[in-house]
Parts: sequence; C-alpha cells; structure tokens
Amino acid sequence: MNDPGWLRRVVTYVHHYGVAARLAALLAILALTFVVTWLLRRGYFQAVGYPGVFLSAFLSSATLILPAPGMAVVMAMGGVLNPWLVGIVAGAGDGLGESTGYLAGLSGQAALPNNERYRQIQNLMLRYGAVVLFVFALVPNPFFDLAGISAGALRYPWRRFLLWTLTGKVGKNIFIAFLGAHIAHIIAPYLP
Repeated sequence: MNDPGWLRRVVTYVHHYGVAARLAALLAILALTFVVTWLLRRGYFQAVGYPGVFLSAFLSSATLILPAPGMAVVMAMGGVLNPWLVGIVAGAGDGLGESTGYLAGLSGQAALPNNERYRQIQNLMLRYGAVVLFVFALVPNPFFDLAGISAGALRYPWRRFLLWTLTGKVGKNIFIAFLGAHIAHIIAPYLP
C-alpha cells in the first residue's frame, strides 16, 4: 500500500463512476418523462393534477440524501398542465419537504458532522446563510440536504429557511415544468 498509484486509481474510478451515474440518472429522468408524458396524454394521470404534483414534490424532497423521482413528475406534468402552476405547486411541496433536513439538524439527529462536505457547507451557511439556501434550492444538486441539516444545526431561523428555500425551489420547478412542456411539445408527434 506504499504505492501512491492506488489512490490515484481509486479517485479516477470514483470520478468516472460519478459521471456515469449522473449520465444514467439524466437518461432515466428523460425516459421516465417520456413514459409519464405518454400516460398523461392518454389521461391516466389527469385525476392526480396539482395535488399529485404537490405530494410528489413533497415526498421526493422529504427523503434525506436519497434521490427520489420528483423532478421527472414535475417535468412530465409541466407538459400537460399549466407549467407556471406546476412549478409553483411543486416548489411549495419541494420547499416544505426540505424541512425534514432542517428538523434533523435542529434535533441533532443528523449523523454527518464528521463529513468534510458537510463542514464546507456549514462554513458557507455561517457566512452567507440566505444566499446559500437560495442558490442550493435554485440549482438542482444533491447538497441541499446538507445545507438544510446545517441550517437546523446552526439554529438558522425556520421562517427565513423556509422563505429562501421556497423561493429557490419555486424558481427551479418553474424552469423544470417549462422544460417538460417544451420536451412534451417536441416529442408529441412521436407518441402513438
């Protein structure tokens, strides 16, 4: 184990695996969007409507660390329903669901203090609180859970946490819903 090459190989493997995993997730979301759009066009999910969008977004963001398919539902529903309303409703569900991370940090139940990424995000939260929450909520990324946990652990005011989280999540979901509407418009001629 004195050979430093093994570490380089491990880092290279993790880097390549991470890129492949992101690409696979993107392809899976696009495929799921295609299938859900096809089902929506046939009226299978019309009864679900906006409450279903809210619930899907809420449950997807309420899971800590583990990804859930809420983005695909927002994208697909944006192709069938009003994308503005889909984005707002999904953003509200998404933002409220993120409170689970905040509560985990607030209660001290989160077992992440020894994680280097967590410490980096916590330092950012100490310096730039609202900006970190807004940007992390606006840009799809896997680190928002850590920001939420950090906000709770730092006793960041919950109302401000909710304000900046909702603002970012609504913006993100409006973009995703309009992207779904655009994709639905493009693929509609190819659907049977």
